[in-house]
Amino acid sequence: MNIENVISALNNPMRRQILEWLKDRSNFPASLPEHADLDGVCVAYIQEKAGLSQSTISNYMGVLKKAGLVIAERHGQWTFYQRDEANIKAFLNEVEKELLKL
Repeated sequence: MNIENVISALNNPMRRQILEWLKDRSNFPASLPEHADLDGVCVAYIQEKAGLSQSTISNYMGVLKKAGLVIAERHGQWTFYQRDEANIKAFLNEVEKELLKL
């Protein structure tokens, strides 16, 4: 994990907001019946909630994915995102170790 990439990804209030929303699936509309068994949230729902253009949200989600904060799963024409809790915890542990060195 590249700590600088993660910090850069988190240096945007909307990207942080998206990560917060993704903590709880109920922040978004119910999945379509054909997607009910999938984890994550469709990028279209994220875009709708954020009120931003598709290209902006795609860029934001790409940054979050590259930083290791979200996992993307493609199903047909749809991309579903969920938080990567293991990487988020790893990042927090690394920052804690770095900042608390004595």
